Amino acid sequence: MIRGLSFLVLATVLAAPAFAQGGPPLLTTDPDTPGPQNFEVNIGLMPVLRKDVHNVQAPQFDINYGVGDRLQLTYEVPYVWQSASAQPNVTGWSNGLIGVKWRFYQQSEKGWKLSVFPQFQTDGPDGAVGKGIAETGVRMLLPVEVSRTVGPLRVNFEAGYYIPIRSPHQRYERFFGLAFSHEFKPTFEIIGEVFNDYVMGDLPKDTIFDAGFRRTMHHSFVLLFMAGRSFSSNSSGQPYFLAYAGVQILLDRNGRSFHVEK
Repeated sequence: MIRGLSFLVLATVLAAPAFAQGGPPLLTTDPDTPGPQNFEVNIGLMPVLRKDVHNVQAPQFDINYGVGDRLQLTYEVPYVWQSASAQPNVTGWSNGLIGVKWRFYQQSEKGWKLSVFPQFQTDGPDGAVGKGIAETGVRMLLPVEVSRTVGPLRVNFEAGYYIPIRSPHQRYERFFGLAFSHEFKPTFEIIGEVFNDYVMGDLPKDTIFDAGFRRTMHHSFVLLFMAGRSFSSNSSGQPYFLAYAGVQILLDRNGRSFHVEK
């Protein structure tokens, strides 16, 4: 899974109905974690349509587990369906991400929060690499997340780098995202973001905007939706459409029970 290639790297959000602005369905990650012994599982479908290549992640799995109040373990991996001009359609599992998020500073629930979220992008399966839907080699992702409430808005910023570890062909990559949200009522939140990604010395150079919502259907089930596009024409490899639709499942007590509202 490659953020600069398919915009399909996602991270995590609060594992409680009190919403945060970052994380699925957005590309920008926030500093929040699920809480002790809680699971947050995001299962989504995400199409990314470019000029000559269409990628669809279906499903996209993002599994998060809370260790204490401020630590989170994460694993995510997508199954990719790709169609390209004058090429046969291909499918397969792409690169995964394994990481640990640490919220090392929290002023208050609505005040400043800061976290780091180091992750490793795993080597792509041989078959998927040959099909062009995964990358060979290992990369390290080093992002920082910052959030706080400003008036009626919840604001989140994330910036980071991908660093090649074991591949002579991979390039350094940097990204940043700025996300906003407003909770109209406890079960409904409007969200949006601007996200920029730059593969150094190569395409694509992506700057996109998107908007969507989170809708709590039950204490343990949240509907997620987002849609957007690039600011520029897709001649530079930028997507002319991307979206995310999925569900967030919240589990307590090491997955033994559904989330209960506190």
